[in-house]
Amino acid sequence: MAKDSCLTRIAAGVAIGGALGGAVGACYGTFEAIRYKIPGLLKIRHIGRSTLGSAAAFGLFLGAGSLIHCGKSH
Repeated sequence: MAKDSCLTRIAAGVAIGGALGGAVGACYGTFEAIRYKIPGLLKIRHIGRSTLGSAAAFGLFLGAGSLIHCGKSH
């Protein structure tokens, strides 16, 4: 029962981190695309790359934090 709870917490951490990272990455990618005047459809590629990279990083770190926290006994 405890393992299921731990896996659920880790999955939730990854999901929340991915969502938060995606939102931050989309905002930052859009800002950079406008700031550096990236032309045409390259803007969409830049924003997508920024969104996915940020979502992966945030998800990884929040999932790792959930894993570490899950191992602690209270």
